[in-house]
Amino acid sequence: MRSLCSPASAPRLLLAATLLALAGCGSSPPANITLASPADAAATPRSVGDLDVQRIEWSGAKPGCEGDCPRIEIDSVAFPGIPKLTALVDHVLAYMTGTDANRRGPYDTLSEYTRYFWTVARARDATYFKARVKDTVGDIIAIELHTEQFITGAAHGIPATQYLNWERSRGRVMSLEEALIPGRHPQYVEALRRAHAKWLAQNPDAQRDPAAYDKMWPFQESDNFALTREGMVVKYNAYSIAPYSHGEPELTLPYAELRGILKPALLPAS
Repeated sequence: MRSLCSPASAPRLLLAATLLALAGCGSSPPANITLASPADAAATPRSVGDLDVQRIEWSGAKPGCEGDCPRIEIDSVAFPGIPKLTALVDHVLAYMTGTDANRRGPYDTLSEYTRYFWTVARARDATYFKARVKDTVGDIIAIELHTEQFITGAAHGIPATQYLNWERSRGRVMSLEEALIPGRHPQYVEALRRAHAKWLAQNPDAQRDPAAYDKMWPFQESDNFALTREGMVVKYNAYSIAPYSHGEPELTLPYAELRGILKPALLPAS
């Protein structure tokens, strides 16, 4: 995967293009599907705090197909004032479709993925993309990216969720290690373990037979986090710490438990 701080699509090229996204049937979304022109009817402007956000919607079935047809739906966001972040959202959503890096197709954007998908998808295959701003806290924009892939013959979809914490002042994504005070990773794991224990206490499946549940679904670390006003939200993949019926579990670490662990600049003033 290319660095999250260096998306494949150059922002200046994206800025030069104009989105012509139309909801409904179509062959492929425009090359700049997540970068909308303010005059575009398919882009719904709104604000999240002091952040300008545009919602981008596109959907389409495989051109020329009748009956059961492969399908793609996109419900994403664009940031008119931050083209680099817009391009990154597009790139990471496309990247998340690969469950195995060795099997991932030759694509770096949603438009490229769509063209590839039409060539390999079977009748009932479908891919859904969703991006939203989860929260804005000070300098941080927390973004939630979600994909779900339905493969013909599979019992259920394959979900994936990725959080990005965008630092406005530096124009880049912040990693977990950059958010933590140096050397405090073990303390972060212990805080996460405590949050996991509280989650288990409210999990009926785990309470029926705690020992068996812990053997089947033991605690794991995760660095997939989002900084929100309520605390640090940590996301897990399906099948990681719980069966598929539990979806993609998430744990919330209150800021009170992160003092001395999270860098002071990221903690709320109170």
